[in-house]
Amino acid sequence: MTRPMFDRRSVIAGLLLSTALGSLPAFAQAPAPYDVTPELIEAAKKEGTVTFYTATDVAVSEKVGSAFEAKYPGIKVKVERSGSERVFQRLSQEYGSSIYNADVVETSDAVHFVLFKRNGWLAQAVPAEVAKDWPKEARDPDGYYAAYRAHLSVIGYNTKQVKPEDAPKSHADLLNPKWRGRIVKAHPGYSGTVMTGTDVLSQALGWDFFEKLGKQRIMQVQSSTEPPKKLAQGERSIEADGNEYNMFMLKESGVPVEIVYATEGTPIAIGHAGMLKNAPHPNAAKLFYSFLYDQETQQLASDFGGLRSFHPRVKEKETRTPLSKIKLLYSDPVKLEPNIEMIKKKYEEYFGT
Repeated sequence: MTRPMFDRRSVIAGLLLSTALGSLPAFAQAPAPYDVTPELIEAAKKEGTVTFYTATDVAVSEKVGSAFEAKYPGIKVKVERSGSERVFQRLSQEYGSSIYNADVVETSDAVHFVLFKRNGWLAQAVPAEVAKDWPKEARDPDGYYAAYRAHLSVIGYNTKQVKPEDAPKSHADLLNPKWRGRIVKAHPGYSGTVMTGTDVLSQALGWDFFEKLGKQRIMQVQSSTEPPKKLAQGERSIEADGNEYNMFMLKESGVPVEIVYATEGTPIAIGHAGMLKNAPHPNAAKLFYSFLYDQETQQLASDFGGLRSFHPRVKEKETRTPLSKIKLLYSDPVKLEPNIEMIKKKYEEYFGT
């Protein structure tokens, strides 16, 4: 029997997200789960395209898009990839101007889906696979969204430039003067993953940690997909944060990088997805949304993309450290939401914009 990749602790973030609903208006009961039928496929083919706004790395998103196109010939997937905060800003601007370009949206910031739902931008849709296999803590009880993936924000290093015995073992180790001018990190004003990480680390370590880290002559980048690539290119020796899945992809392709799971704990980010209420291609959106949660798609995202899956039958590569062996740090999106602007402002005091 295949064990699920997430134990009970690892869906706490989803559970916390559901508690936010107490402060939201009443919503309609979740609709009945839907199956992919010949009629749905035919209607989607008539529309011919589906637009996917996503914060997942472009190589992974396009791989998923290509798999969809191969399974459903005649429907083109338009992948629009950006950092979570940029995806949120773009969708907010478009819906604020009654412009409807996106069919399906996905970000790594759980707060976004609280707001998307509150604003009435999401359609109620529950793929049969989600209803059958997803833990209730990892899907919206009203049927507006579900957890598409999860990943960690990890420390890492270039093994050609840093010996394992010399590598940092903790977040505190990043403050060692020997790493001055050798660290790269992403920005919470751009990346939902790093916003989550900044939130939990500011609570665990205090803002003094970030103040001191800001004096380490950090190379500041935007997306959490970028620090692993800077390590791979040898531009920096250490990443203070970066997507675990990008590190998996690089390491497994032979690039000399290594992951560190910090002794104080490693932030986990839950990436939700939802179908938009004013999707210009509603049938293709419904088909693609269901496809994201198929076992085959989830296995592809795990194997190729290094993403952690909520699907109980997805098998993770044996070379990867299971979540049960990692100390995880969870962000409460209910408490995070009113603090986002404060976190951005505080962060920029130490690292710049």
